[in-house]
Amino acid sequence: MATAPTAEYHSRDFDWDELRDEVENDPSLLYHLTPSAPSLPPCNADSWRSFHRRHSSGKFFKERRYLLEEFPELRRSDSFAKVLEVGCGNGSTVLPILRTEVVERAKEIISSTIGISSEQRFHPFLLDFSVNKFPEWLFCSSCQNSPSRNQSSSSADAEEKMMMLTDTKAQCCIGGVDFVTLIFTLSAVPLQNMPFVLAECYSTLKPGCLLLFRDYGLYDMTMLRFPKEQKVGYREYMRLDGTLSYFFSLDIVRDLFMGAGFVELELEYCCVTSMNHKNGKKMQRVWVHGKFAKPS
Repeated sequence: MATAPTAEYHSRDFDWDELRDEVENDPSLLYHLTPSAPSLPPCNADSWRSFHRRHSSGKFFKERRYLLEEFPELRRSDSFAKVLEVGCGNGSTVLPILRTEVVERAKEIISSTIGISSEQRFHPFLLDFSVNKFPEWLFCSSCQNSPSRNQSSSSADAEEKMMMLTDTKAQCCIGGVDFVTLIFTLSAVPLQNMPFVLAECYSTLKPGCLLLFRDYGLYDMTMLRFPKEQKVGYREYMRLDGTLSYFFSLDIVRDLFMGAGFVELELEYCCVTSMNHKNGKKMQRVWVHGKFAKPS
């Protein structure tokens, strides 16, 4: 069966500094630049449940095949690397990882995708990670503090630990994960909760392993489209469906991750120009790309 050619990947279609100058000199956009007192209502997980019910077919988000270009470590890792995807949505991130999106629906989509065997490879669980700790079976406190349990394990050892997830009489935990992915997830969390989320991500990683980050960047097209009435904090907005969206500068990302103990490996803006074929308008998208390590 013939396959379609892979689309060319772009990340530097325009200069972010030029976009910043353009935005900051436009009087109609000044309300985006001014700090404002937070008017954020309590975080409501039901808004995201409703969102995923409306888009339950899995077609709203396309499979993120670019992730293996942005994060080639996922492709080059051992045959049995353990990946914690924080906020799996409809499975659009985990699908390309399994080839080389609400929780039950993600499992259905992945199980029905040709060429993907999810048994013993995909283990979804429901958790409001903005306010709750990750479960102890990922990396329990005693193992985190044990040098011998912090050593990298072989593929066979890792696979045996993952089998524990289906065994109620299993040992304490799976010994931590090799990668954490935060892909368009942290921006949906209230800013004041972000340090907690990153501390939890840090606690699940094995020493020397990576957190892979991609999210909305400052002056992204979608930020500039928000009206003043939907601004609920500095660079923080609420959509009409009740879900949140924060737009990151590199400095904020750096401060958040360094504050959690991570070491910065890569951090930059991805600036992508796309075309709306319906109205012929050019769209300037800005995302933040980052790689962070837990010190050995």
